[in-house]
Amino acid sequence: MTDSMAIEVAYALPERQLIRTLKVPRGTTAHEAVSLSGIEGEFDELSLADSPKLGIFGKAIKGDQVLNPGERVEIYRALKVDPKEVRKRRAAEAKERRAEGEG
Repeated sequence: MTDSMAIEVAYALPERQLIRTLKVPRGTTAHEAVSLSGIEGEFDELSLADSPKLGIFGKAIKGDQVLNPGERVEIYRALKVDPKEVRKRRAAEAKERRAEGEG
């Protein structure tokens, strides 16, 4: 058994994505892996000081979660629009279109 393991750290914008593969010591947390990856220096808008939300393969986690070999830590961007508001707006627009079609 080795004392290190391979993991990935990923961050994406609509126009650019980056996945870094790195070897980290066993017992490394998600936040430590993000810091070790150096990915923060590749994106001006990304700051680890802001404590970005993290996940592993699409499931939200806390930064202090210890990683397992082969896992991919994903750094999530803050939402610009509340999903509930988007659904409400779409529903209102659809209702308006239906009303126009009936008239």
